[in-house]
Amino acid sequence: MDSYSIEWKRSAVKELKALPKEMIARIVASVEQLADDPYPVGVKKLVGTAHTYRICEGNYRVIFDVLEKKLVIEVVRVGHRKDVYE
Repeated sequence: MDSYSIEWKRSAVKELKALPKEMIARIVASVEQLADDPYPVGVKKLVGTAHTYRICEGNYRVIFDVLEKKLVIEVVRVGHRKDVYE
């Protein structure tokens, strides 16, 4: 299986930088693992979307799109679980 490339939206990078420093490292490590397996254990598909998923890292969520034809994972949002779905 080919590995996916990871692309971050500018808004997602901005949201990531606003998080506590220890969470940034954990989230970046989780996202990097998506390159090898875009559907790891615990990933959930968001209802009402064609190819948008989320992974959890503590109380934080990473929302991402899997573009299978291009082999790209695009990180759309990063944030606390109470705010990220708005």
